[in-house]
Amino acid sequence: MKFCLDGRIIIFPGALLLTCCANVFAQSPFQFPTANHALYQPGGELKFFAPTAPDKPWTSGSFGCVRDNGTRMHEGLDIRHLQTDRRGEPTDPVMATADGTVMYFSRKPGLSNYGNYIVVRHVVDGLEIYSLYAHLSEIQPGLNIGDAVKAGQVIATMGRTSSAEVITKDRAHVHFELNVLINDNFATWFKQNSTPGERNDHGEWNGQNLNGLDDREILLAEQNGKFSLLDFVRGQTELCRVLVRATNFPYLKRYAALVLKNPVAEKEGIAGYEIAFNYNCVAFALLPRAASEIKSSAKFQLLSVNEAVQRADPCRKLVVKRGSRWQLTDKGVRELELLTY
Repeated sequence: MKFCLDGRIIIFPGALLLTCCANVFAQSPFQFPTANHALYQPGGELKFFAPTAPDKPWTSGSFGCVRDNGTRMHEGLDIRHLQTDRRGEPTDPVMATADGTVMYFSRKPGLSNYGNYIVVRHVVDGLEIYSLYAHLSEIQPGLNIGDAVKAGQVIATMGRTSSAEVITKDRAHVHFELNVLINDNFATWFKQNSTPGERNDHGEWNGQNLNGLDDREILLAEQNGKFSLLDFVRGQTELCRVLVRATNFPYLKRYAALVLKNPVAEKEGIAGYEIAFNYNCVAFALLPRAASEIKSSAKFQLLSVNEAVQRADPCRKLVVKRGSRWQLTDKGVRELELLTY
């Protein structure tokens, strides 16, 4: 199921249905994070994306279930370098994709597969979106957490840093993400739910606490000159819908624009939320439910699965079909535990 982008009514059983305001668009604030704009050129994908190997397609450097024959998620874009120094090292400036605030950076490349990376917070259409720039050789001197940055402002230099991946000079790139933040309390949740010996060196800014949107689609929308981030998020294709027996978790406040109206719950009180997720586990519609509307006492109840979406993009392994029944996987439950913590 999709939320409409053309003014049609959004279908969500039991809700006071919302309509999309297709005529209320603003110019997208998102810019390319480097001078490489080859994504706009017909057939320019190989000039824009850095695939995982010379014999791999450009899609392996794009967003989605594109790694390990479609079994592993890649939550961003690997954007190729354009310039190098005499040693063949990339020297491309990396720029903020939009106006925002620096929330975090790490200058300890051995502590993350991101290598040196930066996270910037943006507020667009009332939504908090977090851009991430990884594998940097250098973070701009003088840049501090809490600094305001402007779209196009240089914040780093492209590189090849990573704790695990060996990035060759010919494949040098910036890994670029646009994310929703799952939970303010991630560090505490992680400490309680991680396996012995598993480390969290980055507090709330661990990649596990960020779920990516398809930034390729967002950047391509720039070509049209009209873009609503709110409609884009509401318009995500639904993988599954889950009823959660939780009523007070940070995502509800941070993404209040994604919470729908339900007159029954408003009158009787909220006992849980019916949540629609895309295949990357981004919660894009949250419908409050009253106790009279909930038939199960389970903490998490899987209500529906879009089988076509699961077949096309199965790599997050959030749900599984056993016989004729769909169930949440351990990974799916873990994501829900984090969301509602």
